[in-house]
Amino acid sequence: MTKADIVSQISQKTGIDKATVLATVEAFMDSVKDSLEKEEAVYLRGFGSFILKKRAEKTARNISKNTTIKIAAHNIPAFKPAKVFMEAVKETK
Repeated sequence: MTKADIVSQISQKTGIDKATVLATVEAFMDSVKDSLEKEEAVYLRGFGSFILKKRAEKTARNISKNTTIKIAAHNIPAFKPAKVFMEAVKETK
């Protein structure tokens, strides 16, 4: 499912025009991104959480040059589904 599909589906269910729904979806995504940039998690009760996972510094190998490189510690955005969400998906076949 793409963003356009989501916008169309919400527009059909609510009767709101697609331009308004698209602006709302874009604003939601911007809000989530801005919160994660500030290292704040986003909690959506009954759906899940957008969180940051911290990756520690590690040593990796460049096989083609036979050298080692250091990969700095960094954050990875992640989604952790709520228990209700997980149970609903597990029951679907």
